[in-house]
Amino acid sequence: MKLTKYGHACVRLEKEGRTLVIDPGGFSEEDAAVGADAVLVTHEHPDHFDGNRLRAALEANPAAELWTLRSVAEQVSAAFPGRVHTVGEGDAFTAAGFEVEVHGQLHAVIHPDIARITNVGYFVDGTVFHPGDALTLPGRPVDTLMVPVMAPWSRVGDVIDYLREVAPRRAIDVHDALLTDLARPVYDRMLGPDGPGVGGAEHSRLAAGESVEL
Repeated sequence: MKLTKYGHACVRLEKEGRTLVIDPGGFSEEDAAVGADAVLVTHEHPDHFDGNRLRAALEANPAAELWTLRSVAEQVSAAFPGRVHTVGEGDAFTAAGFEVEVHGQLHAVIHPDIARITNVGYFVDGTVFHPGDALTLPGRPVDTLMVPVMAPWSRVGDVIDYLREVAPRRAIDVHDALLTDLARPVYDRMLGPDGPGVGGAEHSRLAAGESVEL
């Protein structure tokens, strides 16, 4: 399986000629989801869900389908009847040949005065876990964790503890659009072998458009 990192939280997975894209939001490239056979969206925040990017993908491929939680599905289902599927924690489905499990219920706490919204994570082919905007524990071994390294709701200590608890073989950064070039080496050091320890995970950061074979 080939994994390509796009802007911010967006990831493209490819295998056997099929393509699945997760979270093509407003901080990602405009064509991030174009060419996808299936799209997964973790929650409604605009850096993860962008209506124009979704429409571009679903219009470019009349067979493409979307799996997401109710708050997003309600915004796009009327325009694409029969192609939008609502999911929640505990669900499992096949999307474009990929086996997907849904884990998680709520977005991480930003501030007590801000209501929490629904957020789900996706475990793809028992290999890649993308938690969206939450530090969700999938309750099973993870080979490749897409780790949200920087957000208004997190601090680096939380990220370190999350990596320790999930203990993936490999951690790849997502949710990184707000990091400046000055900040990236700091996070690389904290999450790398010179940092306080992240459960033995191999930590890496991919530039937008860069790929890795899993």
